[in-house]
Amino acid sequence: MGDKKKTRKGSPPIKVYCLPEERDLIEANAKAAGMSLSTFLLTVGQGYRVTGVVDFEQVRELARINGDLGRLGGLLKLWLTNDARTARFGEATIRALLGRIEATQNEMGNLMKSVVRPRSEP
Repeated sequence: MGDKKKTRKGSPPIKVYCLPEERDLIEANAKAAGMSLSTFLLTVGQGYRVTGVVDFEQVRELARINGDLGRLGGLLKLWLTNDARTARFGEATIRALLGRIEATQNEMGNLMKSVVRPRSEP
């Protein structure tokens, strides 16, 4: 029975005195990060860099664009089959476009990784 696990609720709180406008700013920052006030202060106080919810929305948008590029690549592959409208496009043009799509996807993937970092990095 003496093996009780320590919890935060059982520990003494840290009090911070601030002006109402300072509190409002801290609360707004916590909300922008998608965290409770307590979690936000604990995270910042331990030296972690807080990334906001906006970053995740940007990543979601990048993923959508990435999917669109993938679908475009699929359409290009279909166009290479027997469609007479694509006869005017040379193989080099089609290959260059596919290469550009792939390069854009790779660049977007790297951007996504740079926006979403593991929480453990300060």
